[in-house]
Amino acid sequence: MGVRIFVTQPGTKNAETCLAYCPPNEVVPTDEQVDLEKFTLYLDHNSVPFLEEAYVDYSKDQMGGQLTIKAPNAKVPKVDDDAPLPDRIQYVLASEINPSLAAHGGEVSLVEVADESIAVLRFGGGCQGCSAVSLTLKQGVETTLRERVPEITAVRDVTDHSYTENAYYQ
Repeated sequence: MGVRIFVTQPGTKNAETCLAYCPPNEVVPTDEQVDLEKFTLYLDHNSVPFLEEAYVDYSKDQMGGQLTIKAPNAKVPKVDDDAPLPDRIQYVLASEINPSLAAHGGEVSLVEVADESIAVLRFGGGCQGCSAVSLTLKQGVETTLRERVPEITAVRDVTDHSYTENAYYQ
């Protein structure tokens, strides 16, 4: 019995990283096979670019333990340092910023890059209309983007925050 790792809906905001048993009759010829000490790991061929830098961890706790799968590139495959600026911004938003905002039901997306160095963003979900969004923008989103993508000189929010129906903090 082997184990298969794959990503459903890879490259989308709905991507999910999955781990499943893989009996011999379910091995797919295009799978990448990794022979480990106690079992064989099968990587779904189409998921491989989205599994770069992924890891599986098991930690014991009072209830027995917890298995954690982290795949930072599941929603957007990793981009090179020489990739176009919008692609690098999208990657940081998808892999680092949006997972944090999701804890409050929020998300942020790139609208455009203005004047070759200003990331124009739109907040959604629990971030739209949230009273803490300016703090999130300056201390979280802008700081992270400018650290990861040095060409960014500023971040601008074009969200209509007057709509507060689903805001996390009202």
